[in-house]
Amino acid sequence: MTAILQQGVTIMRSNQNELARTLKHEGLRVGEIIAYRAWRVINPLWPLSDDNRLHSVAMREYVWHPEKPASGDVRTHGIYSFRDVIRSREEYGYDLGVDEHLLFGKVKIWGEIVEHEDGYRSEFGKIASVDYGDPELLKKFRKIYRVNQIARAGQ
Repeated sequence: MTAILQQGVTIMRSNQNELARTLKHEGLRVGEIIAYRAWRVINPLWPLSDDNRLHSVAMREYVWHPEKPASGDVRTHGIYSFRDVIRSREEYGYDLGVDEHLLFGKVKIWGEIVEHEDGYRSEFGKIASVDYGDPELLKKFRKIYRVNQIARAGQ
């Protein structure tokens, strides 16, 4: 397996987890990167219950909290995101195996970051905007995560 250093960022090839565990940190520091991802909206099991958090698509139990960044160890999982905008299940490009609604948007990523062919695996991530999906769910989750808000004059 090979790692290629391109403009100071390591691009991982096959067997990426094993290779990531052996890489030496190059000491490169950059600011936040804006990337793109999808989140699952859990359908409540009880009609009166409501899940007011977005969940990762692949890591089914992982919850994205509004007040704290998502985090993960880049040598095993980390926070995955795409380099290019994704707006639909078709653009997502992976068999999701889920029937729940998906919302798509931007995420700010930082910390240790491993660049992949299609995107990134980062140590930290925070929802920056929720841009595509069911209009009612967009309205609900934009309010919960305080994103895509337009400031009123005088505020």
